[in-house]
Amino acid sequence: MATLNPFKAVRPKKEQAAELCELPYDVLSSAEAREAAQGSPLSFFHVSKPEIDLPEDTDPYSDAVYAKGAENFQNLLRQGALYQDEKACFYLYRQIMGEHSQTGLVAAASCREYLDEVIKKHEFTRPDKENDRVRHIESLNAQTGPVFLTYKSRPELDKIFKEQSDKDPCVDFTAPDGVRHTAWTIDSDAVIEQIESLFGEIETLYIADGHHRSAAAGRIFESRQGSGNSGGFLTVVFPHDQMQILAYNRAVKDLNGRRPEEILSTLEGLGDLEESDTPVDPANKNELGVYMGNQWYRFRFSQEVAQKGSAVDQLDVSLLQNHVLSPLLAIEDPRKSNRISFVGGIRGVGELVKMVDSGQYAIAFSMHPTRIEDLMCISDEGGIMPPKSTWFEPKLRDGMFTHLI
Repeated sequence: MATLNPFKAVRPKKEQAAELCELPYDVLSSAEAREAAQGSPLSFFHVSKPEIDLPEDTDPYSDAVYAKGAENFQNLLRQGALYQDEKACFYLYRQIMGEHSQTGLVAAASCREYLDEVIKKHEFTRPDKENDRVRHIESLNAQTGPVFLTYKSRPELDKIFKEQSDKDPCVDFTAPDGVRHTAWTIDSDAVIEQIESLFGEIETLYIADGHHRSAAAGRIFESRQGSGNSGGFLTVVFPHDQMQILAYNRAVKDLNGRRPEEILSTLEGLGDLEESDTPVDPANKNELGVYMGNQWYRFRFSQEVAQKGSAVDQLDVSLLQNHVLSPLLAIEDPRKSNRISFVGGIRGVGELVKMVDSGQYAIAFSMHPTRIEDLMCISDEGGIMPPKSTWFEPKLRDGMFTHLI
């Protein structure tokens, strides 16, 4: 059963939240973060990407970087830009991006349940990225980036969250990217107990985004058992029917010595292929857009091809990898190949046109987004999804909530 606990959050003053809260540490490069934080001493990038306050040639994994992050975090606390609640609370966090709205519960999830796979994952993690998060958390003695979890929605929880979000928010601002971020504090003991009880009836939570953060939290929990570690990690938990997954498109630098006609002929043997006068943004599962030679094509895998194998095999990203990228373009391991780039759907299919028309890429594929139901099914089966299968939007802002450990 899922255990979610209230905690004493460290959070920004309401009037300073817009200046302080930032995109996740792994969404921007160091150079982009340096530019974004220029002239903004409260920017949370000084904590989440502290190399921006050191010489540009500084190794981002050096001891000095983690020490600088801890120093900057303490400065924000001393200045009062960040403060800690005196009582353990739950919080609601709503994001509105265009017409899409999602409201999640901010809580401390259980490291023990992560290790016992009550909280299920669907991705492999890289040791170097895990180590980075472990060092960052231990330097600050805090988790600053929430793990993005989901659960199969429950009407009872929807009702509680609706009632609580009708109250006055503790934070409400619109970020430069147009996404509105609003938060509410839940400090009623009766409501807290009710939420804990309802989540206690939910068998499984699923990691949507944040596998390295949760793995790092689990490692620290194991190393600190018996030393006062609470065993919780910072999370925002959203009902599955409010999740928004965008496509994760692909672009390949060359055709592996093949002629365009060979690529098209192979696709015709796998399903239906037709030219398109307009860019293809696939609206259905098993459908792809293909762009090369200044021409768009709409492609649909045949049912015979699409329905073979496991749930992982039937993902569109797997079908593309197994039937096109690997056998035709020699992209055997997309995690390691420097010939393929992954393009978040937030950039639109127009970005694919730019990449190919620039001459730096030979072919691009626009994808239909992976469904959240597929992610949960694969997680339940203990499966691992291919890399870059999902792009969740909007992104949770770092600095909105911090969990001291």
